[in-house]
Amino acid sequence: MYESSRLKPIQASPAMAISVKAQEMCKAGMNVINLSVGEPGFDTPSHIIDAAVAAMRSGETHYTPADGTIALKNAIVDKFLRENSLKFSRHNISTGNGAKQVIFNALMATMEPEDEVIVPAPYWVSYTDMVLLLGGVPKILECPVESGYKLNINQLEAAITPKTRWLILNSPSNPSGMAYTLEELRKLGNVLKRHKGVLVLSDEIYEHINYGSERIPSILNACPELHDRVVIVNGVSKAYAMTGWRLGYAAGPEKLIKVMAKIQSQSTSNPCSISQAAAIAALNGPQDFLASAMTEYSQRREVLFDALDNIPGLHARKPNGAFYAFVECSNIIGRKTAEGITIYDDEALASYFLEEAHVAVVPGSAFGLSPYFRMSFAAPLNELKEACKRLDNAISHLVL
Repeated sequence: MYESSRLKPIQASPAMAISVKAQEMCKAGMNVINLSVGEPGFDTPSHIIDAAVAAMRSGETHYTPADGTIALKNAIVDKFLRENSLKFSRHNISTGNGAKQVIFNALMATMEPEDEVIVPAPYWVSYTDMVLLLGGVPKILECPVESGYKLNINQLEAAITPKTRWLILNSPSNPSGMAYTLEELRKLGNVLKRHKGVLVLSDEIYEHINYGSERIPSILNACPELHDRVVIVNGVSKAYAMTGWRLGYAAGPEKLIKVMAKIQSQSTSNPCSISQAAAIAALNGPQDFLASAMTEYSQRREVLFDALDNIPGLHARKPNGAFYAFVECSNIIGRKTAEGITIYDDEALASYFLEEAHVAVVPGSAFGLSPYFRMSFAAPLNELKEACKRLDNAISHLVL
């Protein structure tokens, strides 16, 4: 009565569920280190907050166009040209209440029942549930640590059928942190050129969290001829520590952007007007925060992976983007706790870590690939060091 049939395959976000449980344990007086949520460990830069306050005081508290103001769209156009060497007009831009809404709008605008969406695993948890909610079929292609967590051209070619509507790429990836190179994207693009009915959703929200010396490329840098079939999704949440402001954006074909705006006009209408003003300040204002944040992330990355390398039974590949460790744990699966309870899978391991070590991580099954778990290293250094000590100790108490 209270849940339609289309919702039955859908689950609440596993990361948020674990985070909520961790918060409840903290309220009960337990010292829990929560590494489950993908959120920058910084406050929003002050000049962005100042811009939001100024917008409120100047009366920018009314409705805006459904998919964003002209000023914000122009700022996004400028960002793509300045940072990505990609040319769009404001008619190619849509903004929404977070990147998640923008992705949902793009899928809803284009999908028919039983359409297939190719999703490389590990994947961000919401992709597949969005597809299911819209009556589509997620076609999951496993890309384990041995492949660098990346989709290869043979997998892609074999997966495409007449029903394929979308390929979803996420670079840098949540949860693996991997990023495709220009050449890897060019090879994938060459496959897509032969299949003209396939659209590409390129989720690039972690682009600024990059540990390499070169800018992480977009598929349109590699294959500009796919311009009319690619939707690039981004936002201010991860780069500028603005997760709570809920402001995401997309660049794509003008006809699709118009349909996405129509959908949004009948669901939430415009993103928060104050968040839009803040996003303009983030995109157009000083960018020094990005460099200082990367200095912190780089240090935390080194500390975490040095610690993980010394925990028997765990294997992690150092990411070149984002702020996650996606840890392979097959050597732990099958061991027993002191009470004789078998750790059958990564969900049981994540539960064991939370209950016994008071460390919250997300099982790899939530991302479509087991046995792994994801831990964020956006947390302070002291928490990362303590978390690894606790995990090491918890694992040492498991027996074969």
